[in-house]
Amino acid sequence: MSDALHRHLTRAAHIDEHAPAVTLGDEVWSFGRLERVSNQLARLLRDLGCEPGDRVALAVAKSPAAIAAMHGVLKADGVYVPIDVASPPQRVARILGQAGPRVLLFDASSLALVEALSDLGALAGVHIGALDAVGDAVRRVTPRFGPDDVDAQPTDAPTAHRAGDDVAHILFTSGSTGFPKGVAITHANVQAFLAWAVPYFGIERGERLSGHPPLHFDLSTFDIYGAMAAGASLHLVPSHANVVPRALEAFIAEERLTQWFSVPSALAFLVRHGAIRRAAFPDLRRVLWCGEAMPTPTLMALMELLPHARFTNLYGPTEATIASSFHTVVQPPRSASEPIPIGLPCGGEALWLLDDDLTETAPGEVGQIHIGGVGLSPGYWRDEARTAEAFVPHPFDATPGARVYRTGDLGRRDDDGRFYCLGRLDSQIKSRGYRIELGEIEAALAALGTLEAAAVVAVASDGFEGATICCAFVAADGTDEVEIRAALSEQVPRYMLPTRWLRCAELPVNANGKIDRPALRRRFEEARS
Repeated sequence: MSDALHRHLTRAAHIDEHAPAVTLGDEVWSFGRLERVSNQLARLLRDLGCEPGDRVALAVAKSPAAIAAMHGVLKADGVYVPIDVASPPQRVARILGQAGPRVLLFDASSLALVEALSDLGALAGVHIGALDAVGDAVRRVTPRFGPDDVDAQPTDAPTAHRAGDDVAHILFTSGSTGFPKGVAITHANVQAFLAWAVPYFGIERGERLSGHPPLHFDLSTFDIYGAMAAGASLHLVPSHANVVPRALEAFIAEERLTQWFSVPSALAFLVRHGAIRRAAFPDLRRVLWCGEAMPTPTLMALMELLPHARFTNLYGPTEATIASSFHTVVQPPRSASEPIPIGLPCGGEALWLLDDDLTETAPGEVGQIHIGGVGLSPGYWRDEARTAEAFVPHPFDATPGARVYRTGDLGRRDDDGRFYCLGRLDSQIKSRGYRIELGEIEAALAALGTLEAAAVVAVASDGFEGATICCAFVAADGTDEVEIRAALSEQVPRYMLPTRWLRCAELPVNANGKIDRPALRRRFEEARS
């Protein structure tokens, strides 16, 4: 049975309690402080009646106190549920209804959300606690405790027993039905990834790691526990830096980061705005990305600007814990049209390309990516039907309970066994009688080298074509849709050319930093009506 996740912090604090653990601006928490505060919160949660396996919702902004809260919940033998405080209250209410938390922790960032949840009746029977000194600012909710109550607790850790296959946290992702899905992640799931990733990337004590993703996004799991496991410091990226290129560039430089991990759009943001000087960030040893495809031209620019860094593409859905495959790019791509592999399975993971009959496809043939191995989630919280639909019996392993996860991603494998992701199965449309992969159009647009960003979506059509292909793009110069269409026509068949175009100053992104394709579809639909 693998160890509990919170043990990494305890070990790091024992080795050097004064070393910096988590930083946000001028606020720096040592490993010792993080250990003590998390112990105190754990004791308070126990006093409130939290039983092993109880859920604690964290409606808090990214901060050192939030990291302490995560560890405190685990030390109380609980399960934490990070909440996106920018989500509509109705959506958060649905999440709370499914998670069934005993406690909800809030801070200044979620005052309005907590009041709205109270108005919706979503906090009935839930103990409310304030992580900072804003408890009295909530008018319609009376917190059971605040930071002074946490400070009054003993600083030694209570005895905790949950580890291994016990659920550590639940991450809610968007569901195709419009109802969020709660992906249950165990201590063992995360520990297995750390056991491979920390030595593979060579993360060492005293290094400085970025904390770019929001806490409800699974990439942050590696940032937090990877830093704790190695005794490295975690440098949380302030929200304002995500919208000001020079601020993000200054953050990386001033924090002297040794590792950067984010979705590709954050890196493309820097490249598009010329915010990286050649050989900048001399301390930056590793650049990692996951969550979406990195445009090849962006990678080429990054490798030119940061020749001293190592670049690794990671791939994997939340259901398989952080990442399931990796590809370290040794040489810059030879051309803008060269695809970037998602590579080979991470340690303890396995990938297959299967057809509709769960038969493995041959090299070069397209199939749906299926994942098995140590990172596989137990399933969706309190949703047996969707769990059974997505986690299917293992086609090659007759061991009782063996499963694989159907990702919904299309892929192919080359003769060297490297995997490539070709886009979503549900991004395959039919237009004018042709089956079209929207991801193929996006790849061709990226290869043109004239656009800063582009995304392709399809909207329903009343005409014969079945679906209308639409392209939203960002161009640095005066390039217009006529020129783009002409260049694209040399790369894809005529039936794959978008018929509607939208020039944007920036493509919309969702809370996880990925391109917000539903928002783009709505824009095209509204423009048509």
